[in-house]
Amino acid sequence: MTLFSALDSFVFLVYFLIVAGYGLWVYRKKRATSGKASHDYFLAEGSLTWWAIGASLIASNISAEQFIGMSGAGFKIGMAIAVYELMAAATLVIVAVFFMPVYLKNRIYTMPQFLEQRYGKAVATTMAVFWLALYIVVNLTAILYLGALAINSIAPIGMLPCMLFLAIFATVITLGGMKVIGYTDVIQVLCLIIGGLVTTWIALDLVARLSGGQGAMHGVTELFASTRGHFDMVLSRDNPNYMDLPGLSTLIGGLWIVNLSYWGCNQYITQRALGADLTTARKGLLFAAFLKLLMPIIVVLPGIAAFALDRSGTLGDAMRVGGELNPDRAYPTLLAMLPSGLKGVAFAALTAAIVASLAGKANSIATIFTLDIYKPKFNPEASEARMVWVGRVTTVVAMAIAVLIAPLLGIDKKGGFQYIQEYTGFVSPGILAMFLLGFFWKKTTAPAAMFATIGGLVFSIFLKFLPGMIDLSFLAPIGFAVDNGTGTYEIPFLDRTFIVFWLVIAGMVLISTFGARDRVRSFHVDRKLFRVDGAFALGSAVICVLLSAIYGGLW
Repeated sequence: MTLFSALDSFVFLVYFLIVAGYGLWVYRKKRATSGKASHDYFLAEGSLTWWAIGASLIASNISAEQFIGMSGAGFKIGMAIAVYELMAAATLVIVAVFFMPVYLKNRIYTMPQFLEQRYGKAVATTMAVFWLALYIVVNLTAILYLGALAINSIAPIGMLPCMLFLAIFATVITLGGMKVIGYTDVIQVLCLIIGGLVTTWIALDLVARLSGGQGAMHGVTELFASTRGHFDMVLSRDNPNYMDLPGLSTLIGGLWIVNLSYWGCNQYITQRALGADLTTARKGLLFAAFLKLLMPIIVVLPGIAAFALDRSGTLGDAMRVGGELNPDRAYPTLLAMLPSGLKGVAFAALTAAIVASLAGKANSIATIFTLDIYKPKFNPEASEARMVWVGRVTTVVAMAIAVLIAPLLGIDKKGGFQYIQEYTGFVSPGILAMFLLGFFWKKTTAPAAMFATIGGLVFSIFLKFLPGMIDLSFLAPIGFAVDNGTGTYEIPFLDRTFIVFWLVIAGMVLISTFGARDRVRSFHVDRKLFRVDGAFALGSAVICVLLSAIYGGLW
């Protein structure tokens, strides 16, 4: 395995200069035509096209957690982990039809703003703090650490310098505002897809050579034949990875809670579309849904290829750290095997994914802190320029905190992708419950929403640590508890999410029905808002057919 060559460095430098130069051009053009400074900085109001919105959604979503964490899960579990990507395509359609019209009709710019208008300041402030903590402690740290791990695996650079490089690069982009992020994300997505497909192609060609063949198509055939178990889309209960992907729960249970919360109630994601009109926003979300269908090829298939190569002995000890197998090394190991020049392309793709995701997260952190905490709580008379300045300072501080604490969290011990999913799942049931009832049930009260905020977290923590208090083997026959390999029966985290969601819904209904009544500030939701045009309906139908074909063919 060779490290970076001069050609690789040149290719990466070209990528860096293109992104930086284009971002600077967009920034200067934006300054010349800027309207309301804060909305322009945080939302790029009215200036992102549908393709920029869709590309930015994917660039911000696909990051080290997918390239490193999901490829690692592909190595360990197989194609079943792609359910997160595939079901996200269906979720984006639902968000475009039912969530986005409510936000845009009521001119919602941040998720805490929605909560304040619907439930009051106490709920909004509590959730703003929750989101800031989640984005910094879970998301920023994991993206930085896994990204640095990848760079460290193929270039002679230490972990801390790698994290600093990624943080500084992303911060510079973020300081230009959402419009700069949105349009540079188009380039990032092109790099991500092209570089990702190149890596997949080379990995499949290496698999083909195991049987004396050549070419990626032969590699697919060989890979499917030699690792058939890794292409099961729904895991059986005797599968050792059932704890991570508990069978049908991935299709009809907890994964819907995780996805709807992430794609529909998440500032980091919805922010891309909140500055557009409904037609443009929906087209952007539909475009992102189609791009999502490509992601298993780019981020999961290489992990399965690495599994086949490792099993054949081709990778030697590259997948092991201190003698122990580390699945998260699958993608970096493949990168290190690429020929000179192509390694630079793939490395640019990985960096593009990491930097775009970091920039999007940082912008959302700045937006929530500035618009939902700083301005209402500390400086109601803050000028437009002052708010933009506060947003930029917040970005720098958040990145600095993430760099400092990332090495301390044991992210590499659990598996990067599962780390993010499980800890995000502690709050997603309560968040989704308060949003859905806030949209569609006018009687939902502020105390009920506060119960969802705190109760959802408490229920999640309780069920997480319940196996240490009582024996849950009695739940095994109905599928809600699984032996974790040590003789202790645990509830898989997706099932925990599903259970907590319905517990929270029940609690909210009871509190709203029998508790003290407050002044209910419901939104007017007209069924006409949910009508879609023919082109959107056709695109949505194509996505559903493709998903049915994938699961029908590989079940």
